[in-house]
Amino acid sequence: MPIIIAVGIVGPLLLLAAWISIALHWHYSVGNRAGYIQKFSQKGWLCKTWEGELAMVNLPGAAQERFLFSVRDDSVAQEITRRMGGHVTLTYEEHRGIPTSCFGDTQYYVKGVEKIP
Repeated sequence: MPIIIAVGIVGPLLLLAAWISIALHWHYSVGNRAGYIQKFSQKGWLCKTWEGELAMVNLPGAAQERFLFSVRDDSVAQEITRRMGGHVTLTYEEHRGIPTSCFGDTQYYVKGVEKIP
């Protein structure tokens, strides 16, 4: 009987761990977005994540589009903080199916940032 209970608990936990691992390591898409970092902060009650907003301006006078993103790497977060307000290109990966917001509020995870002269 204890073995059945252990399998009933451990089995679903192993499936959840496998699902999270696959969702975080395989990406749906990769790309770049250019614009101005207008908001970047660390958020969360229990799981602290870096969340940001990139303002993308297509044409002068046109309404700006916002790109919401998450950052998991602290060194990338520091680089984004240094580039606040500047024109930058963000390199990101899109991950779908992540079961919790402990890894970020969005499905777009920034992997790098470059300053645009």
